Parts: sequence; structure tokens; C-alpha cells
Amino acid sequence: MLLGQRQRALDKVDELLDLNAADPHALATRAHLLAELGDKAGAQQNLKRLVATQPEQPAAWFNLGYLCEEMGQLEEAEAAFRRATELDPKLDRAWYGLGLSLIRQRRFEEAVEALRKNTELQPMSPYGWYQLARVHVDRQEPDEAAKIIRHLRKFEPKVAAQLERETGLGHSQA
Repeated sequence: MLLGQRQRALDKVDELLDLNAADPHALATRAHLLAELGDKAGAQQNLKRLVATQPEQPAAWFNLGYLCEEMGQLEEAEAAFRRATELDPKLDRAWYGLGLSLIRQRRFEEAVEALRKNTELQPMSPYGWYQLARVHVDRQEPDEAAKIIRHLRKFEPKVAAQLERETGLGHSQA
């Protein structure tokens, strides 16, 4: 039933796009629906059309970056996330996405910079802190990871405990 509703919604969005092929809301909606239906390539195509028609919209660039990263297209994801952060330097989720794409490219120094920016913008969110600690471990910087674990214990003890288990940095080290 839900699949049928999404398909009907997609048909309605297509009717809108027949009237105005550059309608940004319709393009974004179509991309979202296609992604939900499992057509990532189709969703990506629509997001590329969206950023071509609305190049100053950071959310569109973020969504394109997110989808590219999910599809393993790391360089394209990085470029889209960088564009999103240029347009809106306070878009914390774009900094996080940039950090993830850089981690997957094993560009840890740049990932640290992006994740630090994410944690500055979202200091109480454990996600950026978690990834930042993991990067420090990958860079053979256990003291930096231990500092993050101590910091996380103050407001996200479960995440801190998870990092301790995964990294082997127990209470005595952290």
C-alpha cells in the first residue's frame, strides 16, 4: 500500500514537472520519492538537475552529497558537501558528511578539520565526536581519542562506553 502511495505521489510530481521542468520543490520531492523507492541513480539525476537550476541552495547540495556518499561516489560527495558548506558554513550536517566522505577516502587530516567544524556547530551531538575519536585512533593518536571519550562521558555515556569497547581505550587510559 505504501509503495502504491509513493508511486501515485511520483506520478503527481511528474505531472508538475511536465508543466515546469525546473520546479525546485518538485525536483526535490521527486528525488526523495525515487530514493525511497530504491532508485538511487534516478534520485541522483534529479538532485543534479536541482543543483543546476538552484545552485545557491545548500540543502540541495547536501542532499546530493549524501546520496553520492551512500552510492560510494566519494569525490562527487566531497565536492557537493564542500559546496554546501561554502554556501552555508553553519550547515553542520554537511560538515559531518564531508568528514565521512574524507574518512572513506582515508584523508584523515582533512576529515579531522571537517569533523571539528561539525562538533563546534553541534557540540551535544555524539555523531561527530564519535567519528572524530575513530579518526584519531586511525591516525595513531590515542590521547586525542581518550580526550573525546572523557568529553562524551559527560553527556553521552553510552557512546563513550561504545568507543571504549571499540578502541580498547578503557577508563584507565581515558
